[in-house]
Amino acid sequence: MKNLIVVIAVAIFSVTGATVKAQSSRETKKVEIKTSAQCEMCKERLEKAFAYEKGVKSSELDVETAVFTVEYLPNKTTPEKLQLAVTKIGYDADGLKADEKAYNKLPDCCQKGGMH
Repeated sequence: MKNLIVVIAVAIFSVTGATVKAQSSRETKKVEIKTSAQCEMCKERLEKAFAYEKGVKSSELDVETAVFTVEYLPNKTTPEKLQLAVTKIGYDADGLKADEKAYNKLPDCCQKGGMH
């Protein structure tokens, strides 16, 4: 009987612990990244690319402020990796400069000083 109680207690603890771990792995965080994006084409390009970025749940560029808000899973990615991903698309991200080759591939209106 004692052994049965111990087995049941261990089983309950194991299931409860797994549930807590599973919930914490789904918790998201948000990061705001100041970008050099400036038009609706930039918005579309960034949001489309981030739909495939590992650990990203959602993203949205506010064109007026050029702030790119990203909701992500902290167990899958980091703010630094997300900033780097923005630069690889061709845009500045906070203090990081855009990847030159990617920047040069952007339409004229998406480059700094471009016509909107």
